[in-house]
Amino acid sequence: MVLVAGLVTLGETTIGVGLVLPGETVLIAAAMAVPDVPAAVLVTGVVAVAAACGDSIGYAIGRRFGPRLRESRIIGRMGRDAWDDAARTLRRRGPLAVLGARFLPVVRTMTPAAAGASGLPLRRFLPAVVVGATVWSAVHVTAGFLLREAAEQFEKAFGIAGWVVLGVVVVVGVVGWRARRRRAEARRAAARETVAALAEERRDSA
Repeated sequence: MVLVAGLVTLGETTIGVGLVLPGETVLIAAAMAVPDVPAAVLVTGVVAVAAACGDSIGYAIGRRFGPRLRESRIIGRMGRDAWDDAARTLRRRGPLAVLGARFLPVVRTMTPAAAGASGLPLRRFLPAVVVGATVWSAVHVTAGFLLREAAEQFEKAFGIAGWVVLGVVVVVGVVGWRARRRRAEARRAAARETVAALAEERRDSA
C-alpha cells in the first residue's frame, strides 16, 4: 500500500493521475492500514519524497517544452483554464504559489509544469516543493492514522449496522456534492458563453 501511495503521488504531477484518483484519497487509505507510529513516519517520508520527485519531473517537462506545452493534448484534457490560472498565480506569487498548490487538486497537477514553463528558477522552486510535499504528506498520513483508530472505536460501539448507516450518509453526501459541482460548472460555462457572445456583438458593431 505504501508503494501504491508513492507511485500515485509521483504520477499525479507528471501524467495527471490525480484527475482520476486524487492523491489525498490514496494516501489516507494507505495511512489507515498503518499499524503504528514508526510505520506512519515511514509512509510520510516515502510519500514526501515521491511528491517532491513528481513535482521536479513536472518542472523539468515544463522547462523542456515551455509555453507551447499549454497547447498539448494532455493539458487540453486537464483544462487550459486551470493551466492559465496556475501560470497567473505563479507570476504573482512565485514559490508561495508552488507551496499552496500542493494542497489543491488539479492545480497541484498543473503547477510544476507551469512553473517550469514560466521560467521560475529551480533554486526558488525546489525549497517550496520540499516543504509543501513534507507538510502535505504529514497532514494526510496523520489524518488517515487517526481515522483508522476512530473507525476501530466506531465499530466497537455500533457494529455493522453503524457502518451501513454511515455508508448511506456518505453516498448521499457525495451524490449531493457532485450535483452541486455540475450545476456550478454549468453556470460557469453559461457565463463564459455569454461573455463570448457579447464580445462578438461588440466586434460586429465596430
